[in-house]
Amino acid sequence: MYIGQAAQRSGTTVKSIRHYESIGLLPAARRQGKYRIYDQHSVDLLMFIKCAQQLGFRLKELQSAFAGHQGPQLPWERAHQVIASKKREIAERIAALSQQHAQLVEFENSLEQSRLDCPLTSL
Repeated sequence: MYIGQAAQRSGTTVKSIRHYESIGLLPAARRQGKYRIYDQHSVDLLMFIKCAQQLGFRLKELQSAFAGHQGPQLPWERAHQVIASKKREIAERIAALSQQHAQLVEFENSLEQSRLDCPLTSL
């Protein structure tokens, strides 16, 4: 299929596909004359990239995660590792935000009791 059809099937844009190829995230498509030809594996990879971005991955993260990968198929085992790493990162951020929220509640309560106590003892 040509680039326009690959973009349509994957929910991306032609511009995005060209960009992913230029940064090495998507293997270069084979050519038929001056036209790029894509297969279903390329579309699957494009869908993975788009979904990963929507879930908070930056292109730089995906680039470094899949650096050196050649071939039309995504290394699924590596994809699982990258997803697990992102989940750990998010869990750590959730824990830090939960702690910050609790400290804000404590700080707010101290204001209501007419005494100003900063809940951060490490300041």
